[in-house]
Amino acid sequence: MNAVKKAIRDVYGDTLAQLGRENPDIVALDADVGSSSKSIVFGKEFPKRYFNVGVAEANMVAMAAGLATAGKIPFANTFAAFMVLRAADPVRSLIAYTGLNVKLAGTYAGLSDSYDGASHHAIADIAFMRALPNMTVVSVSDPVEAELATRAVAEFKGPVYLRLSRAEVPVVLDKATYKFEIGKGVTLREGNDLTIVATGYMLVKALEAAEILADKGIRARVVNIHTIKPIDRELLIASARETGAIVTAEEHNVYGGLGSAVAEVLSQGCPVPMEVVGVNDTFTESGDYEKLLAKYGLSAANIVAHAEKVLKRKD
Repeated sequence: MNAVKKAIRDVYGDTLAQLGRENPDIVALDADVGSSSKSIVFGKEFPKRYFNVGVAEANMVAMAAGLATAGKIPFANTFAAFMVLRAADPVRSLIAYTGLNVKLAGTYAGLSDSYDGASHHAIADIAFMRALPNMTVVSVSDPVEAELATRAVAEFKGPVYLRLSRAEVPVVLDKATYKFEIGKGVTLREGNDLTIVATGYMLVKALEAAEILADKGIRARVVNIHTIKPIDRELLIASARETGAIVTAEEHNVYGGLGSAVAEVLSQGCPVPMEVVGVNDTFTESGDYEKLLAKYGLSAANIVAHAEKVLKRKD
């Protein structure tokens, strides 16, 4: 694992600005959190294509819908919690329902806005967004993926929810070799005893867990599911058949997110013992980010514990 750390939000802001240089149809909107979402990097370079609407998330999304009907490619930016709580109606009625080419960038996802507490933590956004017809859901794991995913989302035709962390996280993917394709998961580590399926920052924890398990003689496959909808059914079913057990890991409520999506696939295609690592259906506190992750079970150690548990259930 690379010791270098970068903030995902910084990479997103720089990539959005670069896309603005390449494509004059890209515009950006923000709900008065541009310095936090880093859309302000785009705004400073392209002030005529940047719209700070104030603390009015629903209006921002409605404006993005209008810009999309005029042929623009709008990136609407706000905290992930507010994208689903305050802008839910226009996201559903104007964007998803009509299939407009709007990119909804939900920043500070999961517990990454750690010190602002439950009001700002986003642990139900995947559940909401993946339940909307026509909505594609992408969850970014590290700085390399942040750049590649933002570029892919800009090129994709249709509504996308792009889930971004605030956190400064280790670089775990190799930009020179890593291939990002919407709808296609990636196997990052081979193993035959079980598969750990992770998304977002929990991919880092999954890779750490795989190392701990290896020291115990357990060979864990690690799969990155960056696109939660449409999910890579073929890869998940193949992993279930080949390893016989699954553990999912996500920075989200255990209900409605990655674990639920994987369970839906496996129940139809290849039922195997499965465990879900996530926030156990509770509101979360404020505090240091890594300490919060540990408190709510989002740690490499807890992934290891669930892996050992699922192996006991394996035929």
